[in-house]
Amino acid sequence: MNHPSNPPNSLTPYQSVELPSRAPLLSRTGWSFFMLALIAVCAVAPLLNLWLPQDSPYHMSTYAVALLGKIMCYAICALAMDLIWGYTGILSLGHGLFFAIGGYVMGMYLMRQIGLDGNYKSTLPDFMVFLDWKELPWHWTFSDSFIATLFLIVLVPGLVAFVFGYFAFRSRIKGVYFSIITQALTFAAMLLFFRNETGFGGNNGFTDFKRILDLPIATPNMRMTLFVLTGLTLLGFFLFARWLVQSKFGRVLQAIRDAETRVMFSGYNPLGYKLTIWVISAVMCGVAGALYVPQVGIINPGEMSPANSIEIAIWAAVGGRATLIGPIVGAFIVNGAKSWLTVAYPEFWLYFLGMLFIAVTLFLPNGVLGLVKKWRGTK
Repeated sequence: MNHPSNPPNSLTPYQSVELPSRAPLLSRTGWSFFMLALIAVCAVAPLLNLWLPQDSPYHMSTYAVALLGKIMCYAICALAMDLIWGYTGILSLGHGLFFAIGGYVMGMYLMRQIGLDGNYKSTLPDFMVFLDWKELPWHWTFSDSFIATLFLIVLVPGLVAFVFGYFAFRSRIKGVYFSIITQALTFAAMLLFFRNETGFGGNNGFTDFKRILDLPIATPNMRMTLFVLTGLTLLGFFLFARWLVQSKFGRVLQAIRDAETRVMFSGYNPLGYKLTIWVISAVMCGVAGALYVPQVGIINPGEMSPANSIEIAIWAAVGGRATLIGPIVGAFIVNGAKSWLTVAYPEFWLYFLGMLFIAVTLFLPNGVLGLVKKWRGTK
């Protein structure tokens, strides 16, 4: 009688299954470029700006420091856009609102830092004295505290994003309808901030800043400090975004982008994931706006214009969506070209921006980074 080699009552040991190991945060080449960027921000730029004499051909001018610092703030916004659009498939045309909110929160603190040095020698900001206001509005309560300002820079954009995102995502608004609603939201906020009675400076906004943390804001050392802080924030957000998209949370986001219905059938509720990344993206833009204001010296409702939000999407598209580094590159390319064209050919700048977006849409769907990868693959 033949006995089976594995009788039913015998215990067959299970073979262990090895799960794929998690990919490193950055490749060796990636870490090399990251360290080069870190050295450039923390060592090379301060050396060229503060230590080399102005007549040296290698001197980094104050204008260049301000321009690069501003572009790095824009790059943070582009990175935030990539998380929500490139990895989750949600095109926002209202991220300029969160950028401006963070800027206004910082601007309120900087206006309080002026103190008695304003034109009217009052503890109230000049525009409030001009409007014959006798006391600060309620929403200026914590504006004299730097610590409270830091919390509000994160809290206010995050809260606005949470409230809007909860109702939008709960109603399953998506696609072009969501994009239009976000554009309408930032336009409505811009009109609101233009009104003098809101207490945000009306059409002129906030300007004429003098100090931050009781230190002069216009000195070379302070400008370089803000430059370095902006660079470190950009690099930190890049590592955070890289970690996020490689995590299980990030893989679910990409699944929602590719097939949201299948994600729901698999037992996941997209609402929590979409709302979380939406709030994170908004907070990143708020931090960028807070770093932007002390470097450029002004914040007004024009920062909330729909055109600014559209530009953020263009930076991400030009660099390459769902790459993280691509939108950063796109922000530098577009704004570098803008800074030159608005001086050399100011009347043609908007035409160039429109043609660039059309060209990228038609011929470079994966952006500049996708073109580079394609060139390297065929080399």
